[in-house]
Amino acid sequence: QVQLQESGPGLVKPSQTLSLTCTVSGGSFLSNYYYWSWIRQAPGKGLEWIGAIALSGDTFYSPSLKSRAAISRDMSKNQFILQLTSVTPEDTAVYYCARNQNWIFYDYWGQGTQVTVSS
Repeated sequence: QVQLQESGPGLVKPSQTLSLTCTVSGGSFLSNYYYWSWIRQAPGKGLEWIGAIALSGDTFYSPSLKSRAAISRDMSKNQFILQLTSVTPEDTAVYYCARNQNWIFYDYWGQGTQVTVSS
């Protein structure tokens, strides 16, 4: 059974960089079919896709966040990492990591972690 777990600070100050880690257990990155993704949901809003990283290391981003988001991975630790720079209160959201198969569907999700941007 694959499990994903997000970790990182729950409070970030405006203009700082948000950094979250997703640890994958019960599986690995070693498949060309998987896109390891970050998704968020702000209060009262729907899910927003942030981006993803593939086995090859190729990364994909939402156009609206591309200038501020960076996704990387540490295959030795089965982790992938989200960094979001220059955060504002509008980046306050529950952040999820998830596994996408072939850009078709998400089969595993983390439980989500609340991140609040506030001074």
